[in-house]
Amino acid sequence: MKRPPSIVSAMKSVSPPLRAAAAGLVCVVIAIAAALAVDSRLDRNWALRGLTLLLALCCAAVLATGKDRKARPLIGFVGLLMFGLVFPITTTTWATPPEIDFALSVADDAEAAANRQAGSAVTVEDVRAAAEARGGAVGSLKTENSPEIRGADAYPLIVRSAKDQGRPWACLTFQHGFTAKIRAC
Repeated sequence: MKRPPSIVSAMKSVSPPLRAAAAGLVCVVIAIAAALAVDSRLDRNWALRGLTLLLALCCAAVLATGKDRKARPLIGFVGLLMFGLVFPITTTTWATPPEIDFALSVADDAEAAANRQAGSAVTVEDVRAAAEARGGAVGSLKTENSPEIRGADAYPLIVRSAKDQGRPWACLTFQHGFTAKIRAC
């Protein structure tokens, strides 16, 4: 009885340029999906994501060039795996550390409060009330080294997830009244 061909033997029958083109297409799909998975209010690191995709496509091109040496396909495959899969996924999962998640929640609460009050924009007081309701604070922490509180009176606001916590914190601003933008600061 004849065994059906395995995936590995089926892949060996496909030409290297076709395999590389398929790998490049998969990298493009992963890069786009990973970029769109990040909340639109956050900085999506477009430059880093574009560079990573470019490196993945270069590794796919290395795979397409042929089999001059044994190391070349191995280097191309490892580079493709790292730049096409690992880096896009890790930059997506690391996009929302706890302080950014807190700032996203505060932005949602402040926007809801401004809508309930029929305001034309989200005010600093809306953000301050939302942060305090969640147990956080607005503005940098006053310390001996920096006695001046920054980011508490005007946008961009510094949002802290705990009243007594210094760093890490997030910067929150509202553009055009209700469009929140959040970044690490």
